[in-house]
Amino acid sequence: MQVGSAQDQMDFNRARTKHFLRSVWGILSGSNRKLMAWDEVRTKLKLRGMLARGVQTVPIDKIVGSIGRYQDFDDAFLPRTGALSARWRKINRAFYEDVSLPPVKLYQVGDVYFVLDGNHRISVAREHGASFVDAEVTEAITRVPITVSDIDAAILIILSEYTEFLERTRLDVLRPEANIRFSIGGGYARLIEHIAVHRYFMGLEQKRDIAEDEAVTDWYDTVYLPVVRAIREQDILKHFPGRTEADLYLWVSDHYHYLKETCEHNVSPEEAVADYGELFRARSPIEKVQGVLEQVVDSIAGRGEGERPETIALSQVL
Repeated sequence: MQVGSAQDQMDFNRARTKHFLRSVWGILSGSNRKLMAWDEVRTKLKLRGMLARGVQTVPIDKIVGSIGRYQDFDDAFLPRTGALSARWRKINRAFYEDVSLPPVKLYQVGDVYFVLDGNHRISVAREHGASFVDAEVTEAITRVPITVSDIDAAILIILSEYTEFLERTRLDVLRPEANIRFSIGGGYARLIEHIAVHRYFMGLEQKRDIAEDEAVTDWYDTVYLPVVRAIREQDILKHFPGRTEADLYLWVSDHYHYLKETCEHNVSPEEAVADYGELFRARSPIEKVQGVLEQVVDSIAGRGEGERPETIALSQVL
């Protein structure tokens, strides 16, 4: 038993050393090594009820946070303090002796999981290279399903904005296939403005009051989707690494209105997308930097935000 105790202590010390090295690298690289807190996700995504899903086999790499012990472990479930030693080593000994432990308890949100009970078991299992764990799963209902790649403080803020947008527009109910994602904050507030303007002009054209649901679906079908389809057909997203179709929709919309004001003929969304893509491809790296400087000068000079939409869009890409 003494040999086992020594081995358990060695395993715990190794896990602590890994945590220290990851912490140092996190500081040097500016990356966040904190385990995601359940309360933060629950608040930002406005989770709406829980459903028991029974015992399942869950991939460990999809367990990204904790309900109550998020300060005790890092994002790889490595122990952050020596105070966890006794409990951790006890679980570790059970692993070596092939003792059957009860399933851990997890909350599920979208494609990721948070530990309600069993943080030490997850930590030990990961340290021994286990890929799956048996878990009693309870699923939280959310309007915005999330994946492992979404577990980031900045992305979570954007998802919070998306939740607000869906609560306001009910687009997920009216058009369940819709999946509007931004890579930067503030985009959903602008979509609310687009829908409000669209609703106003629908009312003028049809000489009647337009219900909000009708305005939302008509905007999505006749304004948003044509631009997105053109983006896909012309494959211009490849020129904007790290950006999304929704990002380009906003930038192309700005460019579209700019073209409508400056061209003598009617401009289609497809033409606006093509012109925007050509505008980007035509610029050399030096010209792109120049575009950024022009935006700064415009800002200082007090020019309107919509006066040079193509420059604004390009500066956001860089």
